[in-house]
Amino acid sequence: MDDLLQDVLTMECMVWDALVSGDTRSYRAALSEDFEGVYPDGFFGREDQIATLTTGPTVAAYQLSQERVRRIGDDHALLSYHARFQRAGQTAWEEMRVSSLWRREGAGWVNLFSQDTPEGRPVP
Repeated sequence: MDDLLQDVLTMECMVWDALVSGDTRSYRAALSEDFEGVYPDGFFGREDQIATLTTGPTVAAYQLSQERVRRIGDDHALLSYHARFQRAGQTAWEEMRVSSLWRREGAGWVNLFSQDTPEGRPVP
């Protein structure tokens, strides 16, 4: 696997893992201060995103596939993939396409932008 893809995919999985565990500290560390999320229910900044975890985990399980990355200059990468996930407390699986923009900072990466596009209806 390409090193760039592995690096940003590892960070993306850390975001998903924070949603599964309800870990606001890890979630905050992964999102840039000026993070912008574009979702079916609106626009969300960093603090809006972190607030979604105040009552606990929002995701019970997830699977990522079809991962691909595009280098955007020296310190940015655009990760795109297919996600299959279960929301916390739900039995149905949902699917979406995700694009996530990452910026290299020091030895790591921070998420600048994410956009989710749902695919159809939840799968029982």
